[in-house]
Amino acid sequence: MVDVEGPQVLHLTPSREVFFDQQIETLEEKGVDCTVCVVPGADQIDGDMGRDRGVSEYLRFLPRVRRELRNGDYDLIHANYGLTAPYAITQLRRPIVLTLWGSDVVGFDGLVTRACAWRADAVTVRSEEMRELLGRDDAHIVPSGVDLERFRPIDRIRARERVGWDRETYHVLFPYSPSYERKNYPLAKRVVERTEAELGEEITLQTISGVSHEDVPYYVNAANVLLLTSDHEGSPNTVKEAMACNVPVVSTDVGDVRERLDGVSHGGVGANEDELVDCLRNALESTDPTNGRDLVREVSWDRIGDRLLDLYDDQID
Repeated sequence: MVDVEGPQVLHLTPSREVFFDQQIETLEEKGVDCTVCVVPGADQIDGDMGRDRGVSEYLRFLPRVRRELRNGDYDLIHANYGLTAPYAITQLRRPIVLTLWGSDVVGFDGLVTRACAWRADAVTVRSEEMRELLGRDDAHIVPSGVDLERFRPIDRIRARERVGWDRETYHVLFPYSPSYERKNYPLAKRVVERTEAELGEEITLQTISGVSHEDVPYYVNAANVLLLTSDHEGSPNTVKEAMACNVPVVSTDVGDVRERLDGVSHGGVGANEDELVDCLRNALESTDPTNGRDLVREVSWDRIGDRLLDLYDDQID
């Protein structure tokens, strides 16, 4: 492990995502001195990390990073998301840890990531699927963590009263905005409509948009099932958060979801629309409690933070 005072680390990120801020908070609690440098225009993001900003914002990021490196006595650079990797490799003195989030191993972002990843001293990915897409066998699989204090079981009736949902009907939560293209809301809608027809019961498909992170646990606990229909993911936090609340999850086979749900009662992974419908129907019909919280403890932020500390220590030595 690192010494008591901890290393000084410069974090590069395209945005202050909730899970990123939780990572920083965890590292600081463990003694790491963290400085965060964000790509200009982060407030423009709506979906994929790079598409809502132009070349000018990324060009402005380079002098900002160089200035931080001149003024700070950093032991290590931690580049978060593949599009920040080019800025980390512009210097040769400090070791680099590159953490990939999911969409940065596919499409244009994936091209940038693969062009730069070889220069990183260590790379972390969220799942085996990501490691295969990246083509780097030595990449460390380190999922993002889950806050077990915030995401905990809450009485469903109490949660529904808090969020204003009907107390009696089935509620299936699609935990994103319907406009988030790669989350594939149309598939979620079809799955719920078909399941409703098979059950002969009303099912409301709920979405989350513009909700504070403090309120999200109430929306999760108010749902009968969380439904994830993404085209691709790394290690989706929404799945782990639902598990921490003991809410069943039904998901497409993306990222590390199959691994996370292995051994979890109710819900499951569907390889196609028919299987998703079967999983959702079974989850809604079951009256037995699920055991997701017991199994998700292995990826609590405390444990993930320790793994990152060990990785930092390996590179700094």
